[in-house]
Amino acid sequence: MNAPVVLQVAATSAAPALVLRPWRMADVAALVEVSRDPGLRQWASSAVDNDADGARWVRAQQQGWAAGDRFGFAVLAAQPGSGRGQLMGNVVLKEVAHGKPAAEVGYWTAAHARGTGVAPRALEALTNWAFDTFEADGLERLELLHQVDNLASCQVAQKSRYDFDSVLPAAPPSFPLDGHLHIRRSSA
Repeated sequence: MNAPVVLQVAATSAAPALVLRPWRMADVAALVEVSRDPGLRQWASSAVDNDADGARWVRAQQQGWAAGDRFGFAVLAAQPGSGRGQLMGNVVLKEVAHGKPAAEVGYWTAAHARGTGVAPRALEALTNWAFDTFEADGLERLELLHQVDNLASCQVAQKSRYDFDSVLPAAPPSFPLDGHLHIRRSSA
């Protein structure tokens, strides 16, 4: 990926337009702020407690872009022409490899943005971009995984046309409970 990728999501009658763009160091303060939410921390795989943690997390996102195997996007309420705005969440395409038929998607939403349709709208933009960008490299399906008790993620998957595939066994300590695997195929 040579050129910066910026995805636009149109406003709805109930929600603002969104901009999805790669994470920047300027996002660290907002990342730390939204990461204080216990609801987000419950599902997060890594804790962001301070600016140092936030900088490490953003650097990891940037390294994924550079390696071409992980593409994390900050999801922002759009401020036309600026690439800035209130942080609403994150979407990520990960485990991307040439010739590999599957990759994984993930997301989280800031507390103030939950229930506004941010996650399904951002996930739809990421999904379309992923298939448009990597289908010629062999990408056939995207996988979305979540713990069985994360009902909000299950709803986002359903709204985003990721079909339920199977129950995955728990894998403690990272995944102490069973999980759901949802799949979206490139032809969906």
